[in-house]
Amino acid sequence: MTRYICETCGTQHVDSKQPPSQCAICEDDRQYVGWEGQRWTTNGALRENHAQRIEMESGLTALGQTPAFAIDQRAFLLPTDAGNILWECLPLVTDEAVERIKDLGGIDQIIISHPHFYASMGEWSDAFGGAPILLHDADRQWVQNPHPSIDYWSGDERALSDGVTLIRAGGHFAGSTVLHWADGPRPGGAIFSGDALQVVRDRRHVSFMYSYPNLIPMRTSNVIAMRARLSKYAFEDVFGYSWGLNIIGDGRQAVNASFDRYLAAVNG
Repeated sequence: MTRYICETCGTQHVDSKQPPSQCAICEDDRQYVGWEGQRWTTNGALRENHAQRIEMESGLTALGQTPAFAIDQRAFLLPTDAGNILWECLPLVTDEAVERIKDLGGIDQIIISHPHFYASMGEWSDAFGGAPILLHDADRQWVQNPHPSIDYWSGDERALSDGVTLIRAGGHFAGSTVLHWADGPRPGGAIFSGDALQVVRDRRHVSFMYSYPNLIPMRTSNVIAMRARLSKYAFEDVFGYSWGLNIIGDGRQAVNASFDRYLAAVNG
């Protein structure tokens, strides 16, 4: 039995003798099936051609894969008052990366913003003694490889400590989650936005899409609701989904301006 990984989105699927006939994540209109058709790989095959990329980014330990694979998200190890949090997840799991993270104190919780980044979450949990995986219950249907460590949370907020809160931003997926870290990594705090608020290339704004690869805008009602859910949170920095896509400094003002800009662009 093998846990196959979709080559386009990087999602690991449940054990099977043969590759699945399709990837439900990629069949959804927020994603796409690769131009060469549905293709699969495994962790073992990935290790032959890819390595873990581990480096500091804006004061945090960041993890990804080199060369880039699938959506090319990067994860962060966040040393918070709620313990060491692995924010987002990766398809590739290597012994070297696990040992490096253990040297930094290990992982107490894995928290993932939305289904496109579920990746090999079960294997990452197993590597750290069954670390709990926090996913929003609204996205339960998108889990392709169920795991006993998954902890589904519900509602619009879940406080993990005095300094860390999960916020259901919605919009991109019903359960799209933003992590607010009030005290870090720099004074003034930060949000980790996944794809709910996408840091754009000018790194002075965010934007909002139902589908990024297929260029389907987010409904204005969802953007307005997201704005309301985030309104009470202060932060200086915004950490986006991939390498370098961060707004460092004046993040709250940038997000406020971005809500205004988006709504002005789509209304009328």
